[in-house]
Amino acid sequence: MDTLYLMFLVFCFLAVALFLEGAYLTWNATRGVEVTRLQDRLQAFSAGWKEADTAHLKERLLSNSPSLQRFLLQMPRIHTLDQLLQQSGMSLQVSHLLGYTVMAMVGGMASAALLGQPLIIMLVCAVIGGLLPLFFVHSAKRKRMNKIEIQLPEAIDLMARALKAGHAFSGALQMAGIDGTEPTASEFRLTFDEINFGVSVQDAMMNLSVRVPISDLRYFVIAVLIQRESGGNLAELLDKISGLIRARLTLLAKIRVLSAEGRMSAWILACLPFSVGLMIQLINPEFLSVLWTDPLGLMLVKIAAGMIVIAIFVMSRMIKIRV
Repeated sequence: MDTLYLMFLVFCFLAVALFLEGAYLTWNATRGVEVTRLQDRLQAFSAGWKEADTAHLKERLLSNSPSLQRFLLQMPRIHTLDQLLQQSGMSLQVSHLLGYTVMAMVGGMASAALLGQPLIIMLVCAVIGGLLPLFFVHSAKRKRMNKIEIQLPEAIDLMARALKAGHAFSGALQMAGIDGTEPTASEFRLTFDEINFGVSVQDAMMNLSVRVPISDLRYFVIAVLIQRESGGNLAELLDKISGLIRARLTLLAKIRVLSAEGRMSAWILACLPFSVGLMIQLINPEFLSVLWTDPLGLMLVKIAAGMIVIAIFVMSRMIKIRV
């Protein structure tokens, strides 16, 4: 009896150990670090993929659910939103972003309802809450594009040195992807991987310009494509492009310093009416009540709001200098 009991315990232990091992191997084969890295790279390729390219790589996953994936593919301009997520560098799918948007809209509407606000205010709060996730994605994209713009001259110099050392253009892309600084290195690494997967150099470079919509990088792409058609010293051309980009960034930094006072004045003038109105409302609520209880006051508020919006737009155009 004791022997059978011990054998039973041993077999139970082996069964549990083999079950855990099988579960781990299954998870590692579908959700492991290496598999996730490969899936992210394959999805990144499809951000600028053309219809004429390989069919099994052009579709980027919008959701982990097949039914939700099919539903999202029927929505107009859904790939534009997916491309925005790719450019922001955030590890989100379109379904995740839409879910956060819906939760933010419901939260904004619920907050207004708890405060006893009318329906129109609830709808406004829902719209504002729904725009918040998109605002954070645009902010992440802007920060990432600014980093790439600053790092681009160094990456181009690295490619130029590789070409001078005798490497081919694809080898120079690989060196920029390996030895470069993130996030610029990841974009060049994706371009090199696309070429290795059989995409032509022209299509791979055009995909790079789609994933990274920066003027300086587009100049680099156009210069490389023209050089491949007409010939010439590509290393010398890349040296000139990197020097031109550095000069432009230096001039832009000087302009930002010189226009700092104007930008600060614009921020102060734009926030001053709202700040003063809030302080008066907190100190003496009855003083401003006539603005939304009297019809003439409501008309004055609408006119003032329109003039403030126009003034903010004009000031934003005055302080925005393109180089």
